Amino acid sequence: MKNLIDSTLDMFIKAALSKKAIDLTILDVRGVASFADTFIICSGRSNRQVSAIAEFIESYLKDRGIKPLGIEGLREGHWVLMDYGDVIIHVFHEPVREFYDLEGLWADAKRIDVDEKDYAIF
Repeated sequence: MKNLIDSTLDMFIKAALSKKAIDLTILDVRGVASFADTFIICSGRSNRQVSAIAEFIESYLKDRGIKPLGIEGLREGHWVLMDYGDVIIHVFHEPVREFYDLEGLWADAKRIDVDEKDYAIF
């Protein structure tokens, strides 16, 4: 449902998928959280890939004038939390994502479907 995704959010999605992030999920947390509007959750298959995804997202968005308020966990690569104010990005190593189950924890949040074909990287 790409029509529900604004152009700013579109950039976050493109950045994550450019580094082959997997299982990308977007949660609209307005109404259930006061500190953000959107969570973007994705995974990498290794700690190295998780760090690479997060580093690319930061670089891609910085080139477009969007800077994070803070980034945590980049060095370890298990769970990188990227705070962009209204948008919070969680990049997980797959087993860590399963363990913390943010999608289950925020089950009251509305999911925004992403058709990854719309973001095909050539």
